[in-house]
Amino acid sequence: MSRDWRLRIEDILGCIKRIESYTSSCTEESFAQNQLVIDAVVRNLEIIGEAARHIPEDLKTTHPEIPWAEMQAMRNLLAHEYFGVSIPIVWNTVKNNLPPLKPLLQ
Repeated sequence: MSRDWRLRIEDILGCIKRIESYTSSCTEESFAQNQLVIDAVVRNLEIIGEAARHIPEDLKTTHPEIPWAEMQAMRNLLAHEYFGVSIPIVWNTVKNNLPPLKPLLQ
C-alpha cells in the first residue's frame, strides 16, 4: 500500500527543516568543507525528490507553481551522479530554491 500524498508533503517539509538546521550556521565556504553536512543535505534532497515523485499527477497538475519536476531531477542528479555532485549547485538549491518552496507546501 502506497503512503498518502499528504505524508509525502510532510516528508518534504521535514527534509527542508532538517536541511535548514544543518546549514543555518554555514557559509558557502564552510559548507563546501564539511563533508558530514554535505552528505546530510544531499540525502535529504534525495528524499525530497523521491517524495515528489510519488505525488499524484492530478495534484501536480493542480499545483504547477510547485517545482515537482525539478525536485525529481535534483534527486536523480544526486543519486546517479554522486561522484560528481556540484557543491555550488547544492548550496544554491539550499539557499535559493528551498526557502520559497516551504510556504507553497504548507
